[in-house]
Amino acid sequence: MSIRPNREAALDPISDVFRTLHVTAFGQHRLEATAPWGLRGGGAETVGKAPNAGKKSSPTDLAHFAMLSRGNCWLNVEGIAEPIPLTGGDCMLLARDTSIVMRDSPRTSPKWSFREIAAKAKSNVAHCGGGGATTTIVCGSLSFDRASLKPITQLLPSFILIRADQARTFALHNTMQALASEMADQVPGSEIVATRLAEVLFIQVLRAYIASEPERKQGWLRAVFDPQIGTALTAFHDSVGAPWTVESLSEAAGVSRSAFAVRFKELLGQTPLEYVTEWRMQKAMQLLEQRDKKLVDVARSVGYESDAAFSKAFKRIVGASPGEYLKRGLEDHDQSR
Repeated sequence: MSIRPNREAALDPISDVFRTLHVTAFGQHRLEATAPWGLRGGGAETVGKAPNAGKKSSPTDLAHFAMLSRGNCWLNVEGIAEPIPLTGGDCMLLARDTSIVMRDSPRTSPKWSFREIAAKAKSNVAHCGGGGATTTIVCGSLSFDRASLKPITQLLPSFILIRADQARTFALHNTMQALASEMADQVPGSEIVATRLAEVLFIQVLRAYIASEPERKQGWLRAVFDPQIGTALTAFHDSVGAPWTVESLSEAAGVSRSAFAVRFKELLGQTPLEYVTEWRMQKAMQLLEQRDKKLVDVARSVGYESDAAFSKAFKRIVGASPGEYLKRGLEDHDQSR
């Protein structure tokens, strides 16, 4: 039997992710690098994040961003053979474990790490280099609140580069300029404004990436734009609490059950029902944190008839019971105050 939501316009998976997960930006600072200079980051290091930035690194750290607001430099990215020239207005987003080197010239040795330089920042401005031509880079980190489940970590490729002259990036460039201005002026309220702008920047970078050539898509985004799998994902995200099975998902996709299961696993690295269960738990975490719903209501909202079955699945996926999860959240909140 086909499962069809009642609403006229289906909720697409990308909008569902943005609506469900709260992206937090932290550790932003402006780097003034003067030639010669070279910095390494990613992997064991953390790009753009100082140890005293007010938030500890954790598995929920999602990505790091860097934007050239002035000057030029060269970028080496793990897994990409040739150095990439960057110019003012270029913006990149990195998965947290991707290693990079940024420098004024491919011949310059990276003498410092982003972490070392960020730790010396004063009033959110860091300096390095030999006193020559200046390159200004706005850096920061992004995270999702609380648990980061597999569908979410698959959202991002390891590296996204958005060029200053790339099509359909006018709003992105405006946000970049506003963020650079907030980091430069440091007037009252600059920190909170910069944080909000960085969150908007994250969404706009993804939108610009999505608007790029289809063959560049990777991971979860590749699945979203796949004609069959993407249709099934849209149907599921629009009606998470429906009684989804592999059969009903494959029917939504318009392909056979076996072909659907193979293609889904190929694109997402997990079975359709593993994806369904993990995303349901992500939605459940959002509902639990609102604290205005009974456990049984949360369970039914994400497709479970009983709170016992829901609690069992929640603990298996999240690693804690719903009650333990909420208690842990309260303790984390108290410790951060």
